Amino acid sequence: MIHGILNLPRNIWLIGLISLCNDSASEMLYPVIPLYLSSVLMAGPRALGIIEGIAEATASLLKLFSGVIMDRTRTAKPWIILGYSLAGFGRPLIALAESWGWLLLIRFADRVGKGLRTSPRDALLASCAAPGQRGLAFGLHRAMDNAGAVIGPLLAFALLSWEVPLAHIFLWAIVPALICLVLSLKIRESAPATPAPKRVAFDWRLGDMPPVFKKYLVVVALFTLGNSSNMFLLLRAKEVGMPSEYVPLLWAAVSAVAMIFSIPLSALSDKVGRITVLVCGYTAYAVFYFGISAIEKNTGVLFLLFGLYGLFMGATEGVEKALVVDLVAEDRRGTAFGWFNLTTGLFLLPASVLFGFLYQGISPTCAFLFSGCCAIAAALLLIFFVANRRP
Repeated sequence: MIHGILNLPRNIWLIGLISLCNDSASEMLYPVIPLYLSSVLMAGPRALGIIEGIAEATASLLKLFSGVIMDRTRTAKPWIILGYSLAGFGRPLIALAESWGWLLLIRFADRVGKGLRTSPRDALLASCAAPGQRGLAFGLHRAMDNAGAVIGPLLAFALLSWEVPLAHIFLWAIVPALICLVLSLKIRESAPATPAPKRVAFDWRLGDMPPVFKKYLVVVALFTLGNSSNMFLLLRAKEVGMPSEYVPLLWAAVSAVAMIFSIPLSALSDKVGRITVLVCGYTAYAVFYFGISAIEKNTGVLFLLFGLYGLFMGATEGVEKALVVDLVAEDRRGTAFGWFNLTTGLFLLPASVLFGFLYQGISPTCAFLFSGCCAIAAALLLIFFVANRRP
């Protein structure tokens, strides 16, 4: 496996480095936002659910748009540059927010950048990897992305420990934004193997996509309905006794586990099948949510549970995208990634809003149990609805 990793094409490594730098900034701020929202902007879980739901839904709508454009133009680099630049240079503006409405606007701009870059980037990754290395390629990308998600929270932990004001932490995000811009300009695109298709009207019914891909989207939608913003996990950790300065450290531990296991688990899916690995990942997610629904003030158990969540991330983030590539034709990959990302984003909006209302209106236990049940149902549908219907 080491030989295969070292021989992956240059673009795969370059995109991985960009994701590492970008996530160093993004994840440095991610654990801080709930603290900033509650202690500075004086808003609660309902506001957090609305902010994250709208932001992620917007990103996913644009992922579909950029994916369709990718298939028609056969070029990804301009969207990657624009997407990373918009998100990277927008994050420091959070330091100027004076209400949660302004924070929503800035998060909206951040997610616009993500929406523009994600589908073209994933399609470019797929085009650079051999069929037998797709899981490995996406696994490497997710590992480097999660490496950034380790570095970022550690930086946040250090800054919080040094009692740096929350608003000043956001300003540091400008440095990785500049690095991402330079690396994005170094991406090289080869000429497409097939010419761009003739201009046709966009088909909102998924057009000629394989039936099994549409069924896979149903499974993804159900799972996402129970997969609300991860910020609720950090909020829950703080509520059960985790000191504020250790919340970023906890999230760094999650990302470290995901980083370590992303490559071997994604590569494993090249051999044993995507469905097997995904079912195991969804099951780990359910166990984590059932566990955190019942936990009380026990930071040791909390770290163990969050480690399990890292395993879920390692088993699913790259494998879900590799399965998308397996299920559609080469000239439809950008659009397929757009639909995949649209589905996850659109359902994240009701998921985050619903979770926020269950969390605050009924109880945290009710909200986490609901999410765990959605994961179990999705795993069962994946087995009986998709596994035996591969093209």
